[in-house]
Amino acid sequence: MKPIHQFEGRRVLVLGLAKSGSAAARLLSRLGADVTVNDARREDPEAAPLRELGVEVILGGHPENLLDRGFDYVVKNPGIRYDHPVVSQAVEAGIPVWTEVELAYLISEAPLLGVTGSNGKTTTTTLLYHMLNIGGKDPLIAGNIGTPSCLVAAEAGPDQAIVIELSSFQLMGTDRFRPKIAIWTNLYEAHIDYHGTFGEYGEAKFNITRNQMPEDVLIYNADQKAVTDYAKRSHARKIPFTLAGRTDEGISADGEAVYWYGEKLLERSAILLPGRHNLENILSATAAALTYGSPLEAVKDVLSSFSGVRHRTQFIREWKKRRFYNDSKATNTLATKSALEAFGGPVVLLAGGLDRGHSFEELRPFMDRVRDIVIFGETAGRLREFAESCGVAGIHDATDIEQATEIAARASREGDTILLSPACASWDQYESFEVRGDRFIEAVRKL
Repeated sequence: MKPIHQFEGRRVLVLGLAKSGSAAARLLSRLGADVTVNDARREDPEAAPLRELGVEVILGGHPENLLDRGFDYVVKNPGIRYDHPVVSQAVEAGIPVWTEVELAYLISEAPLLGVTGSNGKTTTTTLLYHMLNIGGKDPLIAGNIGTPSCLVAAEAGPDQAIVIELSSFQLMGTDRFRPKIAIWTNLYEAHIDYHGTFGEYGEAKFNITRNQMPEDVLIYNADQKAVTDYAKRSHARKIPFTLAGRTDEGISADGEAVYWYGEKLLERSAILLPGRHNLENILSATAAALTYGSPLEAVKDVLSSFSGVRHRTQFIREWKKRRFYNDSKATNTLATKSALEAFGGPVVLLAGGLDRGHSFEELRPFMDRVRDIVIFGETAGRLREFAESCGVAGIHDATDIEQATEIAARASREGDTILLSPACASWDQYESFEVRGDRFIEAVRKL
């Protein structure tokens, strides 16, 4: 950890506990700051250990005069919006409002390799980590994927690298953050309720490269004009990736192979992970790994064996010549569309969940691959109407994931893909998409 002194004797408000808030509070206390933590919850298991460190913990609400204490910095949980009264007051008062990602950058002795995008962040982050690990680069993994970045950065050495998954929420709360390598997978309209406009969402994503210099690298999606336009504003060395065919610049792919600056790198048939959307992730991770010095053989080893991140088009097992995939992370139609696009068919689709009123029309061009659909949750009725309008042959109702799995298995035939890709959030029946996916995995294993 770098020996920085900017927080010594400074008053810092950590807004929101959870994993990132607790990690930030501990780090700031270690750096000599006078730390106050505030969370709306009445109880939190992290409160007592923090108080033992001398951190003031205020639970049960946000006092109106909280900022009257003269804080020099606010470090907030990424999920807290900027229209939150404490945050908006801090911004109006000119107090820097950060997420713990900024702290990670300030203290890290290890170079940071950041990954952002509307979709594909977790898969790309995981792929890159494995490529560097097999390539002998001793990487660490952090960020939106699970472990707070500042917690990892505090223990990382200069000979390591930290691969960080970065959401727009995290990036919006950065100031000087500057990764050595930045990956921008794609940009679709998302989180407008948080950012206000698509433009503000894009600007938050742009923070991954905003401070980069020519000695840094930006790997970006050249097939999306929005991302390309942002990339033009970056000062980093640029490596584009494209699925539009072989090019002499950056990394590219056609139907047969992957190319690195025009030279064939590997055959497409050597890649285990299915789907066009995953090919984007593969190209960007490969470009980053090779740029960072990981040997090509390490990259090939990962691509020939990596079957997917848990709950993201994750291969579960083959059973009676049927292949089961868990894509519980598909909480919107765009993600389910990508999953259906990855499989030629026939597919038995398990779908449904929380009803937010969104349309399923994005799925229509790919519904000819779905022979049977098993529907559940609040959206079951609307999914039935949609599936009928698409001419799906078999439409089956289920009360939960376990029953849906049994029905899907009975309805399937040899050679089918049985795919859980709900196109909806899980909260009507399950506390998270992870719980929903785990229940599916267990049901598949019991067949």
